[in-house]
Amino acid sequence: MLKLGYNEATCKENSSVEKDLELCEKYGYDYIELRLDMLKEYFKTHTIVDLKAFFARSHLKPFAFNSIENINFCTPQEWKDLVELFTFGCEVARQIGNPYIIVVPTVTSEICTRNEQEVFEDSVKVLNELADIAEPYGVKLSFEPIGDRKWCCNSVRQALEIVQAVNRDSVGLTVDCINVYLHDKCADVDFIRKIPKDKLFVFHINDCEDLPLGILDHCHRLMPGLGAIPVKEVADAVKATGYDGPACLELFRPEYWAMDAEDVIRMGAETTRPFL
Repeated sequence: MLKLGYNEATCKENSSVEKDLELCEKYGYDYIELRLDMLKEYFKTHTIVDLKAFFARSHLKPFAFNSIENINFCTPQEWKDLVELFTFGCEVARQIGNPYIIVVPTVTSEICTRNEQEVFEDSVKVLNELADIAEPYGVKLSFEPIGDRKWCCNSVRQALEIVQAVNRDSVGLTVDCINVYLHDKCADVDFIRKIPKDKLFVFHINDCEDLPLGILDHCHRLMPGLGAIPVKEVADAVKATGYDGPACLELFRPEYWAMDAEDVIRMGAETTRPFL
């Protein structure tokens, strides 16, 4: 049985950390994935003490910060800025007991042409460097392949090979329904079953419109069960690894951002629960 999780991308344009915490508690979510950009906004008017106090009195608990993006092939300035944001995330995570930070490969038209060996070597190096920073804080990295070929690491198979080469207890994987679908319309969904239990850290649940690959994008995400992804098949493969953490609803749909956040969060709980 999976737990019910919520990712703040789902209402990032029509909500706030305060509102998401309140509504996720109200509708029975077990875990929340906080966004680092929304946390920085939250801390303009709140303190870490406020955040710790909320979780201390609530059923809802923190799970994974989203996200450190474009980790591959950084320039010195890009790496400096990335490490600054990553360290901020680690500091907050340690204080509120947030176990994971999600890290995402790079997307550019030039970098997506790098061959798989180059991506492998750079990813292993970067994940080790970030793990060196994170481990003293008690934080783990969850590496998320993005299925579209514009991202330099875009399959579960490729990401697992990278994570296994890193070979650290603090580095694992995020599996996301739409990223599995974007890669090859879930043709290799059974590969998920090959992920060792101790390497599957985070599971994102969502659905999407029935559009051709190359046109389909993250803005076409839908609530689970309302689209073309075989969500039950993906969730069953995740469960087959022994994973029993949250299925975190993560959507980037402008239509949902235009709705009242409470309606979206309530609907998210209702559509996700059948897959737990």
